[in-house]
Amino acid sequence: MSNPENNAKHMIPNTEKPLRICLLSYRSNPHCGGQGGYVRNLSRALTSLGHRVDVLSGQPYPELSDGVNLIKIPSLDLYNADNLFRIPTAAELSDMTNLVEWLGTSTMGFPEPYTFGLRSWQYLKKRLDRYDIIHDNQSLSYGLWAVKRKIPTIATIHHPITVDCDIAVKTEAAFWRKLKHLRWYSFLDMQKRVSRTIPHFITVSSCARKDICREFKLPENRFSIIPNGISTDLFYPFPGIEREKNRIMVTNSADTPLKGLHYLLFAIAEIAKTRDIHLVVIGKPKKNSIVARRIRSLGIGHLITFTGRISHEEFVRQYARATMAVVPSIYEGFGLPAGEAMACGVPLISTTGGALPEVVGDAGLLVPPADAPALKESIEKLLDDPDLADELGRAGYERVQKHLTWNAAAQNTVAAYRKVIRDYH
Repeated sequence: MSNPENNAKHMIPNTEKPLRICLLSYRSNPHCGGQGGYVRNLSRALTSLGHRVDVLSGQPYPELSDGVNLIKIPSLDLYNADNLFRIPTAAELSDMTNLVEWLGTSTMGFPEPYTFGLRSWQYLKKRLDRYDIIHDNQSLSYGLWAVKRKIPTIATIHHPITVDCDIAVKTEAAFWRKLKHLRWYSFLDMQKRVSRTIPHFITVSSCARKDICREFKLPENRFSIIPNGISTDLFYPFPGIEREKNRIMVTNSADTPLKGLHYLLFAIAEIAKTRDIHLVVIGKPKKNSIVARRIRSLGIGHLITFTGRISHEEFVRQYARATMAVVPSIYEGFGLPAGEAMACGVPLISTTGGALPEVVGDAGLLVPPADAPALKESIEKLLDDPDLADELGRAGYERVQKHLTWNAAAQNTVAAYRKVIRDYH
């Protein structure tokens, strides 16, 4: 891992008084996605350092450790998989923020960052004296614009979501599908405007900082680079399970073009022409997603198992059974799937998309993004060389233990907080 930056040299533990921290997260799914994991792990590590942390979260709510206070900010929760796009009641729509949320969702937008910001400001504006600093987790909403005028404020940007938008649009052939993506990502205009008013940011890699500054037109000196930690209490080598031959595992979101799973599917289809192969995907795609369409067109459904939602223990069991893990992402601002596989001691193949080389280092095989032939070649190389696979598994595990812990991330985050507080006052 590259050194977390010259502009973060101030980041050393100190003995100043404990901080009162409010961490904002508009969506904190505890079972998938990086935001819920970031909030859960950072808040726990900050609390273990002696600080007081409140997490203000929209739905779905995170699962937090003891000692971290969760403040629930209810919404219409229209993306709840158990009641998707429900029709709100008349009483619910009498609230203006609810009405905005429903109209935005009904017109194929994603209004949650905006509406969460409004609700958070309504909650916080009479309670700001409870906190020393507000830390926003990538909502970058107009509500945050109001907050930062009253109290020291910092925001984490994991990567510029403009990249997600561009790749999603380019992946689709149909014009109406392109328009659908552009509408979904229309919240980016708000995020760009608000970000230019925020005095300081955290991001997770040098690559992410460079791309954010380019896309959002921000100066680099506003950023502290603090790599994410890996939850080694959740991801670890599971004892007593032998790796199964020719079993490939991928954890990347099945429905997001940015994650590059459809390129891995091409590689699997080619490998299957000459040898046995089985792909295990953690999660499940939507019926008509690009991944589902690609599987049907390639005729490889019998080679793939989608696990759906699974427990953390089953997650590490799946890693333990895998011959190797593959991270086929076109772009990652950090690359948690790579770090989690390494923490489990699994031989890793990763693309060089975004910050992944910073995470993987020399502990995995690296291939260009969006390159199915290169993925095929690397997979076959590890299948044919079990000694190399074992060597990479050990190297990945050691790299996580040395460089990617949440305790280090929390200490550096606190140092960034204190700098923002000093500058504000």
